[in-house]
Amino acid sequence: MQSTPLTGVRDGDLTIRPVGYDHPDAHRLIGLVQKEYVVRYGGPDESPVEVAEFLPPEGSFYVGYADGEAVATGAWRRSGVDRLGTTRTAEIKRMYVVPAAQRRGHARRMLAAVEDGVRAAGFEAVVLETGVRQPEAIALYLSSGYEAIPGFGHYAGEPLSRCFGKRL
Repeated sequence: MQSTPLTGVRDGDLTIRPVGYDHPDAHRLIGLVQKEYVVRYGGPDESPVEVAEFLPPEGSFYVGYADGEAVATGAWRRSGVDRLGTTRTAEIKRMYVVPAAQRRGHARRMLAAVEDGVRAAGFEAVVLETGVRQPEAIALYLSSGYEAIPGFGHYAGEPLSRCFGKRL
């Protein structure tokens, strides 16, 4: 599969750029989302994540900038789980928008950019995991054409976890 990473796509007032998982802006925003998980769930997300999983062509990590400030993240990595009739799946990770930039459509724009990257890399479907204490995330995914799927990976069988998928 060949990946065609974004080189800086402007959508409205959000510019989305591919960066490394260890990029300073990515690192700062990942830290903020982990703090949010502590507030909502009592601890950080402990799913296994390797920096190399987010390098093309096996994955990508994106940061969204508004007025020059990093305000959003989204990423994908090869998954290979058998869902939606295919094993050519990619998993969406680290979707996040800082509170001050929420309710402006940034999450929807980021999700579309992540899906575009997955599609360009030749995958047939995307899967993701979120939690029951993130109703705004669940609403975003459902309104973007995702359907509930059986749990997979680290969160299979976890009572606070909800998994979704979408054919591309």
